[in-house]
Amino acid sequence: MAGRQALKVYLDLMSQPCRAVLIFLKDNKIPHTVEHIAIRKGQQKTPEFTKLNPMQKVPVLEDNGFVLTESDAILKYLATTYNVPDHWYPKLPEKRARVDEYTAWHHANTRLHAATVFWLEVLLPLMTGQPTNPAKLEKALSDLDGTLDKLENMFLKRQPFLCSDDISLADLLAVCELMQPLGSGRDVLKNRPNLLSWRSRVQSALSDSFDEAHAIVYRLREKFTAKL
Repeated sequence: MAGRQALKVYLDLMSQPCRAVLIFLKDNKIPHTVEHIAIRKGQQKTPEFTKLNPMQKVPVLEDNGFVLTESDAILKYLATTYNVPDHWYPKLPEKRARVDEYTAWHHANTRLHAATVFWLEVLLPLMTGQPTNPAKLEKALSDLDGTLDKLENMFLKRQPFLCSDDISLADLLAVCELMQPLGSGRDVLKNRPNLLSWRSRVQSALSDSFDEAHAIVYRLREKFTAKL
């Protein structure tokens, strides 16, 4: 946009919401710079970053002095502030409400349950040196299955994307979460052809930005599966 300086985002690409923000910026060719914050090194706890975001979390957006946290808010800000295609976050109230409906549901469902599988199978063993607890993992996978059922039967229905006939912020947030368990080599969609087709459509719509952002997940998968 004319007269605006390139915005800055603070990201750790091991974070699913951070990848969603980066993909959106790249796919829509929004000028930006990235400050990488390594959560594993505690860089989110530095005085400088804490001043920017007292919650000590990423992503964070800084746009001409305006600071915003939370991926949902950041993505909707970008979609309404910058010149991006309407399908991302439609102006028509009914269509926008469908995206809001999903994103309100997303945090306690798709995000929570996919992240729990990754936590139990990858992060916790790495942090503690202890093997994955089979009972807890089974419960987490069962919870995730319930969420995947709703994605198929409520949101996708007979339409190609979660909220309409075109990709939206809902699809972007969802796909980044569902890619996360791939870090252990687990494809949570492998027995769900409808969701696999949906993921392929999302990936095709996003082109190179999808794989670029998920390169860190692919590298983790290679390391994890090499140990098996």
